[in-house]
Amino acid sequence: MFKKLTRFFAVILILTILFIPNSAIAASSSAVTSTFESKDLSGQDFSGQNLQLAEFTKVKLENANFSNADLRGGVFNGVMAENVNLAGADITNGLTYVSNFDNADFTDAILREAIMQRSTFNNAKITGADFTEAVLDRQQIIKLCQYADGINSKTGASTRQSLGCP
Repeated sequence: MFKKLTRFFAVILILTILFIPNSAIAASSSAVTSTFESKDLSGQDFSGQNLQLAEFTKVKLENANFSNADLRGGVFNGVMAENVNLAGADITNGLTYVSNFDNADFTDAILREAIMQRSTFNNAKITGADFTEAVLDRQQIIKLCQYADGINSKTGASTRQSLGCP
């Protein structure tokens, strides 16, 4: 009886998946809210702005202010962002690749599920930052764990635990 019931539900599930259309969202560059490429934006104030899906490619962002900005899904590719202020910023599902965030302020930032490879975070302030399921180079995690502390005020995640620190 249990096998017949399981088969029945499996058939219903398969038919549902095959014959009920699901809407799809296609990725395209037209969905990007802002694109910044090969510019010097050092010292610019982006604080509190909605920059979802924004792309920063080969941009200088030294001393720029992104505090409390919405950068969900944002891309930082080949960016020089030393001393950048990202305190309280939401970079969930963001991508940072080959970027320099040395001495950056990530205090209370949300970096959930961000891919942050081949980027550096030397001496970055990360108190209360949430790195849950973020992907970072192992060497960077080891360095960040040396001084990781705090709890993110929005997500309640421990910085040390979200980095996977021992």
